[in-house]
Amino acid sequence: MSLFTKTPLLILTLCVLTLSPAIHAENLPLYGLNGKTMSLDQYKGKVVWLDFWASWCVPCRASFPWMNEMQKKYESSGFEVVAINLDKERPEVDRFLKHYPASFSILLDPTGKSALHYKVKGMPSSYILDKNGEVVEHHLGFKQDELAQYESKIQQYLK
Repeated sequence: MSLFTKTPLLILTLCVLTLSPAIHAENLPLYGLNGKTMSLDQYKGKVVWLDFWASWCVPCRASFPWMNEMQKKYESSGFEVVAINLDKERPEVDRFLKHYPASFSILLDPTGKSALHYKVKGMPSSYILDKNGEVVEHHLGFKQDELAQYESKIQQYLK
């Protein structure tokens, strides 16, 4: 290949890298269930399973028991599950949590700004953040046949 034929590929690669910066935890406007302002920055130094969900999301119902299990199993190793709800109305959130309780952190983002930042394309969308707050894995949906793979990735980043 000549330099001339490599140049368009190099330019395309640089454009993609420029348009796809690394996603990392930002100080976005999030709220705890108690109404207090929260930030993902508070989880730096931990491996985080960051999950975006909504009350109408059917697969989210299956993901909550698994996330409870992972929280309990790995929290002593520096792991946190943080689930960001994107519903606009709080009563919907409360109804969901009554049926599918969470033993992990629930944050609220009725504006959806965090979903835009993380480029969420569907529900649920999960991200693994390393100890520096950098996104190192992304999963769209919740698939029962991939649970071992999800857990293996958690273990990998906890090492």
